[in-house]
Amino acid sequence: MTTTYAAPASALATSAAWLSLKAAVEDLRAKQAADGSIPDAGAHACAAHLVEAVVAGVETLSPELPHDKAYHVALVDDLRRWAAEGFGTPDFLDSLVAFDSMAQRADGLEHLVLFPMLTQNGSTERKLEAVLLSVFWPEWVARIEAEQYRNDKFVPVTFTDFTAGYDTHSAVLFPETVAVREVPSFEWGAIFCDREAARFRRVIGAAVETLRIELPADAAPLFTDQRVAQETFVLWDLVHDRAHMRGDLPFDPFLVKQRLPYWLYAIEELRCDLTAFRAAVALEKQGVEGARRVQYAVILDRCLRFPVSGTRNRNYDSVGGQLLFAALRREGALSWSDATLTIDWDRVAVVAEALLARIEDLYRTSIDRNKASHWQATYDLVSEYVEPHVASTWQHGLAAMGPQATTKEYNDSVLPDEFPLSMFFEILAKKVSPVVESARGIRA
Repeated sequence: MTTTYAAPASALATSAAWLSLKAAVEDLRAKQAADGSIPDAGAHACAAHLVEAVVAGVETLSPELPHDKAYHVALVDDLRRWAAEGFGTPDFLDSLVAFDSMAQRADGLEHLVLFPMLTQNGSTERKLEAVLLSVFWPEWVARIEAEQYRNDKFVPVTFTDFTAGYDTHSAVLFPETVAVREVPSFEWGAIFCDREAARFRRVIGAAVETLRIELPADAAPLFTDQRVAQETFVLWDLVHDRAHMRGDLPFDPFLVKQRLPYWLYAIEELRCDLTAFRAAVALEKQGVEGARRVQYAVILDRCLRFPVSGTRNRNYDSVGGQLLFAALRREGALSWSDATLTIDWDRVAVVAEALLARIEDLYRTSIDRNKASHWQATYDLVSEYVEPHVASTWQHGLAAMGPQATTKEYNDSVLPDEFPLSMFFEILAKKVSPVVESARGIRA
């Protein structure tokens, strides 16, 4: 029986001040170009009135959120300066820097967040977004973080309400996406665990039914209890996030602001998820009750949702999911027979550890490679498990492009769908893609 988890109620979401602010932000979004500016001078007078409506909402709500006072004062200044300077490309650096209260991890702490920013999942528009959210910080996870997996910058949150940019599949709030004149150092990054958990329950629930997977009894709470699922994702994300900066890594593990073959992102994200899986195995041995559920979540989400979510244009999460599924099946941890997917969870742990060791060795040896050789080595690892497109240039090796080829030419030769879905995933996608899409904008 599915339980309904009721997040702590917030009077802010139904207040006249929030509803007015939200409506004004939506009207402003409609006038903004992709870079956040409002190029139509004829719309500036109306936009100025809308900015003042937003300011009024912020100033009315701010006393209810005293921990955000400094941020809200700076936010009002940034909004009015944007209007006074003619609605060019917005710059909210001052308010972003002032938003240091976001790094506080007090369970239930509410925030009103408003910035011109990108949202994840392929957005290229840096428009205004307004979000009411609440910190979600279970005591048992806080204890594990403090004692074993310290990650001060990681902040799990839940949605209360949001504008159109979050009526999507986006489940993160990263300061790096805010429109600013210069990039400061950041002390926080937020992940909406309620959306991750609710999406998992809906999509993986459908995949489990479609593939007739018989799950262990202790996996049931992931599907029947929203709070348990949220806590599971908090622990997973905690370890995943810190893994990006740990280990024998290529020079820039986040691969920020580089044009790279997209499967490098696939390998990096898979490495961090397998690191979280490894940590969950260790925590299970320590008697942490929720650790086993992290293992279930990582494997099921990675193998059954990631491959069939998103477009086929440079979808690195899909590639990582396909790789993990193939590795597990090839090494006897998964079996697809008689239209039933069978999972040997003890074997899964062995295979996952071996695959992580291979990726770690790839990273460790990369220090002695040039860039193109590292790209090729990563491609070779992926293509060992996931068959490349029949028209791929890369499958013949970069040497086939000649000695004068540049890294730009190597990049340009990457196909949008370099690693197409297998027949298994093509069929699975047809069956569960409507469910995946139905999770757009989902919350607990």
